[in-house]
This record gives sequence, structure tokens and C-alpha cells, in this order.
Amino acid sequence: MAVFSDTIALTADPAIFGIPVDFILFGLTLLGVAVFHQHTLRVALAGLVSISIYKIAFTGFDTGDGVTGLVAHVEHEWVILANLLCLLMGFALLSRHFEKSHVPVALPKYLPHDWKGGFILLVMVWVLSSFLDNIAAALIGGAMANQLFRAKVHIGYLAAIVAASNAGGSWSVIGDTTTTMMWIAGVSPIQVFHAISASSVALLVFGIPAAIKQQRYSPILGDVHEYPGVDWMRIGIVGLILGLALATNVIVNVKFTGQGDHFPFIGVAVWVAIVVSAGMRRPDWEVLPRAFRGSIFLLSLVLIASMMPVEKLPLASSRTTLGLGFLSAVFDNIPLTALALDQGGYDWGMLAYAVGFGGSMIWFGSSAGVAISSIFPEARSVGRWIKGGWFVAVAYVTGFSVMLMVIGWHPEPKRRPKHELRTRDSLKSYIGFNDSTFNERHKWANRKLIINH
Repeated sequence: MAVFSDTIALTADPAIFGIPVDFILFGLTLLGVAVFHQHTLRVALAGLVSISIYKIAFTGFDTGDGVTGLVAHVEHEWVILANLLCLLMGFALLSRHFEKSHVPVALPKYLPHDWKGGFILLVMVWVLSSFLDNIAAALIGGAMANQLFRAKVHIGYLAAIVAASNAGGSWSVIGDTTTTMMWIAGVSPIQVFHAISASSVALLVFGIPAAIKQQRYSPILGDVHEYPGVDWMRIGIVGLILGLALATNVIVNVKFTGQGDHFPFIGVAVWVAIVVSAGMRRPDWEVLPRAFRGSIFLLSLVLIASMMPVEKLPLASSRTTLGLGFLSAVFDNIPLTALALDQGGYDWGMLAYAVGFGGSMIWFGSSAGVAISSIFPEARSVGRWIKGGWFVAVAYVTGFSVMLMVIGWHPEPKRRPKHELRTRDSLKSYIGFNDSTFNERHKWANRKLIINH
């Protein structure tokens, strides 16, 4: 990446031209996903198996060597993986509840009938994601777009929905996993909030051209003179699912952080709400097989990313932070955020914007993108995503530049140094590490790749 130095320390691990074989295999997997977008699940699983076999045979894992090391590695990651699986599957049902509530059909009465209607929809997704999970915000936005544009949604507009869901969560400590991690680690919500400046600019930069492109591709639905009344029971179910997930997220991560690494509380909370409400309105269980395939694809990439030999980040700077956003498009932003928190010295608002929004540039760069692709399979083409949604990358750089020029680079320490030990334990719990392996896993210390500033 241009924003990083090209100097990479050579290691004893097998490497080709100085690049560890782990990264080469990961890169080939991502290339396979990009080229064979009709067979993404098979490619991801093949990559996972290949990289696992390679690490068992040659390099080992952070948690040990051989099969035992692999089992221990999966054991440390299982809470994150289980939460993602539950959320992706549960929010697929939530999306169908929302669609069947007839709210999307009623929207034409209230939205402008030109490109501004599509832009307002993106603003709604942006606002929703500031306090909801970005997966839920993206799926709700996708359900509304599917109705408003007669099931003809341009891939550029799909990219914009994902970008809106990721941008909206980047300035709120309850809007995204990465910002919640910062909050737990001692970063004040005020230190993250100024990311709203970059996020707002980015929304304008990608939102307007995306809405115009969508309007030309398939105009927004006009007034609907007759439509079924809003099913408020389904709206209540959607609210119950989201409310319980949000409450569980806040309570567990603030009051019971010590238990956060033992059980997927948030994912289970979503399914408790789904099961409890099943007697009120039947969920569309039929969508689960397709949602499951999309979920397994994402979990495969997340697990592969967690195996990559990243030891530390370059020295904290605005340039480094900008680069982390591009890296987030292909690399799990959770370990990147953990490394940044351990290193310190960042402008936390800029970091939140970079790692939160950066994944929008490629469809598999964020869980919101994978969720959208589960209901719009045509989105699983990297080439089409980049070509149709080129304005997302432009928006990322523009938003970052505006924040840097207007607010400036202001690295700050975490606000609660007197609670550093408690904060450290909280962060370990949130990202699924235990006491015996925190230093190794959090610093990735026995991995060999060092990216120098």
C-alpha cells in the first residue's frame, strides 16, 4: 500500500520475495473470490483449508503448533465467530419482518420522487447505523431499496447502502464493533465523535452520485394509491430484536466485561427475541439456508484473517491511519483496531472513521457488505462493485482529508489511565482472548511480519 513504507523485515518463516507465504495464500483466496464470484463460498473454504494445512505443517499458530494449535486458535475466536453467525442469520429474518411490515411500500408517499428520494434513504441508513448494528442497518436499507426501486437496485447503490451503514457507525461508540472496542479500552465517546465530520462529508460524496445513478437505472417508485396497511406487529418485532441486541451489547460490555469472552451474548439475544416473537408473526425461515451460506463465507474470511502473521502496525500518524482504512477493505478490522489500541498514540476519531468506513470499498470488506450480498447475489463481483461504486473510495479519501484539514491530527491518550488494568481485561474479554495468551494474541508477538513506518 502506498501509504505504508515498503520496508518489511525478513523473517525465518517461509517467504517469497520477502512476503510470508501466509499472506500470499490469503491474497490468492481474495483473488479467487474476486474472479470466481459465483463460487465465493467454495473459494473461501478452499482458502481456509489450504492456509490451515500450511500453518499446521510449517509455521504453527499464535496458540501453538500443529492441530492442537489450530484447535486452540479456533477456541479463542469462537465467540466472535458465533456472534457473527447469529447476527447474520438473525438479521436476515429481521430484514424479512421489516419488508413484510409494508413500511417500504408506504415510503413513496413521503419521499421525493427523484434522486433525492434515494439519497434520503441513504441518510436514513446512516442514522440507523449510529445506534444499531451495521448489519441490521444495511439489511433494512436493502429491503427498502428493493421495494422502492422495483427489485432493480444498481450495484453502485448497493455499495452506497453498505457505505452508509459503515459510515454511520464510525462516530458512535455503540454503532460499530470497532468503536465499542475503543470505548471499552478507555477511549471516551467524545474522542470518537469528531469522526462525524468525515462521515458526513463522505455521505454527501458517495450518496449523491449513487442516488443519481440509481434513479437513472430504475426510478424510485411513485405514489402508491393502494397498499396494505402497516403491520405494526412486525415493526414491534423488529424493534424488539434490535432493542434487545443493543441493550445486551451495552450491558455486557460495560457491566459484565469479564464474561464477554465466554459466550456470544449479543447473537443469542437476537435469537431469543426471534423465538419469543415467533408466535406473533411467523418468521420467514426459508431465507435461512441462503443466509447460512453467506455467513459461512464471511466466517471463513474472518478466521483466515485472524491467522495472518501481523505483529504490529507502523508508527501512529495520519498517513498510517489513512492506510488502515484501505487495509480494512481486505483485512478484518477487529485485529487492526486491537493492535492500534495496544500501540496507542492515535487520533481515535480518525482511526474510528478509517477502520469503520474503509471496509466499504470492497463488498467482502465488512459484515454489512457480506449481508447485502446474501440478498443481492449480483454484488459478489469485486470488479463490478469497484466500477459501480467507485465513489465510495473517493468519499473515503475526501472525508478523511476534510477532517484532517479542518480538525487536524490530534493523538490522545485513553481517558481512563487509572483504570488501565480493568480496561485491559475488558478489551481482552471483548475480542475473545484470555489471560494466558493475551500478550501473544493481542500483540501477535510470535508472528513475524513487521511493517515499518
